[in-house]
Amino acid sequence: MSAGSRERPYWNPYLTGFLLGLVLLLAFVVAGRGLGATAAFSAVATWLVQLVSPAHAQANPVHARFWNEGSPLLSWTLFLLGGAVVGAFLSGWQGRRLAFSVERGPRITDNQRLLLALVGGFVAAYGARIARGCTSGQALSGGAMLSVGGLVFMGAVFVAAYALAWFVRREWL
Repeated sequence: MSAGSRERPYWNPYLTGFLLGLVLLLAFVVAGRGLGATAAFSAVATWLVQLVSPAHAQANPVHARFWNEGSPLLSWTLFLLGGAVVGAFLSGWQGRRLAFSVERGPRITDNQRLLLALVGGFVAAYGARIARGCTSGQALSGGAMLSVGGLVFMGAVFVAAYALAWFVRREWL
């Protein structure tokens, strides 16, 4: 980013939420299911397993869901995740916010922040695996379908975030 260019303002969050709702509706109409990223990672795991043992990948009930007749990388959720990455890049470029940086509080080093992010990512991935879905699948898709589990999950997320905000905020001051 050049010194003379200025960041553009963020999009209106209400408009963005409305547009996300339209994307979710389109996903239900076109694909017959909601949004979520966990299946993309499961498709990649199935692909890695089938490189070593195609018979095991095909016979295993977990991997069989993502087998796609021998082409697990053709999972639409993998393209959804790739589109999210491309969209994030284009949004950052359009908003003039592209930069390599590590966002952190003053009491932590870049390496500590990256290590904590990695550990947190593994914890979240493990939680998504045992919950049989990620937060976007639970909150967006489950909430849109008025699923009791999705609504309870979102309530728990807000209660936990509010309860922990004071402790986490101190790390960023």
